Amino acid sequence: MELQIQDLVSSIRKEGIDAANAEAEAIIAEAKKKAESIVSDAKADAANIKSTAEKEINTMKENALISAEQARRDAVLSFKAEIKKEFEKILSSDVKKTLNAEFLGSLIKAALNGENAGEYAVETEDVCDALKAQLAQEIRQGLEIRPTKGVGAGFRLASKDNSGYFDCSDEEITQMLMPYLRNLDF
Repeated sequence: MELQIQDLVSSIRKEGIDAANAEAEAIIAEAKKKAESIVSDAKADAANIKSTAEKEINTMKENALISAEQARRDAVLSFKAEIKKEFEKILSSDVKKTLNAEFLGSLIKAALNGENAGEYAVETEDVCDALKAQLAQEIRQGLEIRPTKGVGAGFRLASKDNSGYFDCSDEEITQMLMPYLRNLDF
């Protein structure tokens, strides 16, 4: 009987160990499945994060390129504007230098060509003897020369009946010439 009890205890022990082993294997299999699921989810999340980050990086690169191109364009436009301002200053300065009494006399004579000088008045900043000498014949024909503060270098040829005038001041000449500089393409 003792042998039977011993067999029975061995059999119970074996069944308990087998059951424990089976349960352990089931727990291990479930843990492996959960681990695989966690790893798979983590890989998917990492792929999504990487894809999102790559999209953001590409967007930032594109924006940086667009910003750099805009900055380049703005710099070129600013440079052109500054160059044109400098050209305008140089042109204005050269026009003022050129509009001396002798040249003014020649311009006024050209403006009066074929007209009755007695119907006009010349407005200039300064009435100097050199200008009077240059326009002596026209003055004898009735041309008036009068100083006017509103005219810098150059002159304004106005009809005495106030029906109109021809502005040949340094500012107006510069404005007439500037469109040719504005259309320059650097």
